[in-house]
Amino acid sequence: MHDPKMTINAFQLALAEGKAEPLDWWHACTARIDQREPDVQAWEALAVEQPVAPETYLGDSLLYGVPVGIKDIIETVNLPTSWGTRGYLSSPGALVDAALVTLLKEQGALIMGKTVSTEFAYFTPGKTRNPHDPSRTPGGSSSGSAAAVAAGMVPIAFGTQTAGSMIRPASYCGVFGFKPTFDTLSPAGVKPCATSLDTLGWFARHIEDICTTFSALTRAPLITSLKNLAGVRVGVRSLPGDIPLDTDVEQALAHAQERLVQAGAELVPLALDARFEALVEHQKVVMAYEAAQSLASEYSRFAEQMGPKLVELIKDGKAISYVRYLEARRTTNTMQQAMSSLFDEDVDVILAASASGVAPEGIEVTGDPLYCRAWTLLGVPCLNLPLSQGADGMPVGVQLIADRWQDQKLLQIASTLMAKEMPAEARYCYG
Repeated sequence: MHDPKMTINAFQLALAEGKAEPLDWWHACTARIDQREPDVQAWEALAVEQPVAPETYLGDSLLYGVPVGIKDIIETVNLPTSWGTRGYLSSPGALVDAALVTLLKEQGALIMGKTVSTEFAYFTPGKTRNPHDPSRTPGGSSSGSAAAVAAGMVPIAFGTQTAGSMIRPASYCGVFGFKPTFDTLSPAGVKPCATSLDTLGWFARHIEDICTTFSALTRAPLITSLKNLAGVRVGVRSLPGDIPLDTDVEQALAHAQERLVQAGAELVPLALDARFEALVEHQKVVMAYEAAQSLASEYSRFAEQMGPKLVELIKDGKAISYVRYLEARRTTNTMQQAMSSLFDEDVDVILAASASGVAPEGIEVTGDPLYCRAWTLLGVPCLNLPLSQGADGMPVGVQLIADRWQDQKLLQIASTLMAKEMPAEARYCYG
């Protein structure tokens, strides 16, 4: 049944009409994993046993029969967790599933396996390679989830973002990646890195599947597209804005602006002051300070086995004063209010760079989260749109951003934009 154009809603309809069986997608994904996994290496652990599907179709379960991948920092009872440590720390299974996993099961989703994470969701890469070019990184830290979706091994996979761990790999792998408003989903059962930043999100090849999953997990009404984007104001601004953009990123942003205008939107150039530019450094402070606390036990026992980048982060965090940390947190609160005022008065969404370019060559690095740090600190919802190609035909995305708790508006605007005809060569989300 492997059809890259199949959406969750189309599968549910096929089930309701008796044209599909509950485990059809599971079997198709299993076959696809057999085909692609040797090259992509997206999985840390796969489900050993075939799931048992209910005898009758549950029409009120939006994710019934949908295989999903779970990042390997999220607790599961029936699958091991190793937190991206590549062996020095692992657990055969948790006493209870993470809250997210339970919610997915309640919606009828089938847990395909645990996807590769970088070490404790920081920069030390795992084994995963970019599905479009195995000599390049898929990004991080949600590397396995992004790659598994891009390679067609599952329609949905979950990750987390503390700096740029959803949006950047989504851009590199050419899929939709959605980081909802901070605290939309409970982090219970998810290994923390920085508790005021960590946000659960998910990847998909179709914007419809991003929206369906949002409704399934939040019980929000289903997202419906608008006729067009007339009256929608789109601010154009990346953070930071004082660094020249890569040519591929500039072209991707220009392409997105053209599509937005064609759909009826109004572009609004934004002149954000130095306070917004400073958010990048504040995010680094918050992340390091909180990571040093969250990973204190692991550092105490395994510092010699940890990757040097993680050790450096923890040492940096230990050196940050409480006064400096409070400054960053208080500034964040102030700038969240300033951002809300901007959304109320000037724009509905913001268009910005997702990453500094296409996926870098080599798998020893995961790329730079620079263009995601400020937005993650602010806790706003962000969505990568896989609209363009860059060097050597590699994907390069852009992100749409809305104010906190305006996730439905963001998804509605994105759904309307993506409903317009899109060049076949740019349709990474369908391949």
